[in-house]
Amino acid sequence: MGLAGALATPAHGDTKAPAVVNDARLEAAYVIMGDGFATVRIVTGAAGCPALTIDAKAQPMIVRAPHASLPLRPTASTIANSKPSVFPITVCEASLPPGAKRASVDGRPLPMPRPVIRRIVVIGDTGCRLKASENAYQACNDPEAYPFAIVAAHAAAWHPDLVIHVGDYLYRENPCAPGHAGCAGSPWGYGWDSWKADFFTPGAALLAAAPWTVTRGNHESCERAGQGWWRLLDPRAMQPRHDCNDAADDVTGNYSAPYRVSLGQGAQVVVMDLSHAGKKNIAADDPRYDEFVSTHDALARYARNATFTFATDHYPILGVTIPDGEPDKPPKAGNKAFQSTFGQVDKGLVPAGVDVLLAGHVHLWEHVDYSGNTPSQFIAGFSGTQEDAVPLPSRLPVDTSPLPGVTIRQFDAWTDGFGYMTMERTGARSWKVTVRHADGSLLRRCRIRGNHTYCEPIFG
Repeated sequence: MGLAGALATPAHGDTKAPAVVNDARLEAAYVIMGDGFATVRIVTGAAGCPALTIDAKAQPMIVRAPHASLPLRPTASTIANSKPSVFPITVCEASLPPGAKRASVDGRPLPMPRPVIRRIVVIGDTGCRLKASENAYQACNDPEAYPFAIVAAHAAAWHPDLVIHVGDYLYRENPCAPGHAGCAGSPWGYGWDSWKADFFTPGAALLAAAPWTVTRGNHESCERAGQGWWRLLDPRAMQPRHDCNDAADDVTGNYSAPYRVSLGQGAQVVVMDLSHAGKKNIAADDPRYDEFVSTHDALARYARNATFTFATDHYPILGVTIPDGEPDKPPKAGNKAFQSTFGQVDKGLVPAGVDVLLAGHVHLWEHVDYSGNTPSQFIAGFSGTQEDAVPLPSRLPVDTSPLPGVTIRQFDAWTDGFGYMTMERTGARSWKVTVRHADGSLLRRCRIRGNHTYCEPIFG
């Protein structure tokens, strides 16, 4: 059965569509882009699915995930602060037919995919950081200290055709500690209350503005918020052993094959699930090794057949960062996890034909342009999460490089606040890029020409 067919089949072998419900408890309505299809997702407090109308015709939705209290998974801080993930919601879905013009649920209009994508917003690392092990208690109640809602509103006002999120949606992993008024009363853990507070409520304006391409972050790994990731965001059909409920299945639940989203006129974005990469070498007997090599090979096939290719994953493949816990050490380029996997089958590390890499994970904005055929790297991990990045120098050591014979032509990083990135198509292989503060004011102007990029600071 193809993926589109799987999406049209109710979960758990139920061949009956759920009862249609017109209910005021509609929590969220949004559109996720998958491999050749777009799917409408609805989150409702009701047991059944609401009415969906596509081009003036009613269409049934299926239950992707029913109400549930899911098995205990440890938080990223301490098992003592763990609790079950409670989802007192129904997640419904339906595929959008190709060429559909309008869709709505209970009268609420939905953003529709465009055949040619010209305007893209890029955001990442959007949740509010509550992590006891790092004594990190971001002021989630203060829109200046946690400005994802502001970012989402201004990005939505730019009227994008597509939103790309580069991963890490949920950061409220532990209770707000006493004495921290800025996060007092915040929900925490990996259930719906945290997902709603950290993503769906602050991101509502941008979810309504355009369809989304979603990249899985390490915060959505099975041992963290993977249960919600599979229920709410991943575009694929729910599958046995991919739901992150049983720790014995985490190897399966932590990885999916890459897929491509067409941007029209030969351009595409390839989405890779490499959220469990880490930053250390991956041995050949590690299950991730074959997964990553398979991802590399699929990316190479996709890139061969496109005019222009963005590739997105959460960990920067070619980013420049300060080594963890070593602020006095010089910056390093690249990531050992990819050098030990991609690099074993490709001396250029990233397949030919990939033009620009998009990532997050590091809580900053960054741009690196490399010599030769090496793709440029953008990092957009600056859209809400408390910044923890050590400021990078304006000039890098001359030997900073992820690969022998590859030099850095231009490097730029910004760590002084929050914001988002926009990309606007200007040609078959060219894009105009802007980097903006949370309030929409301009921070950088960049241009993409093939696999090379150049950025011009405005201020900051």
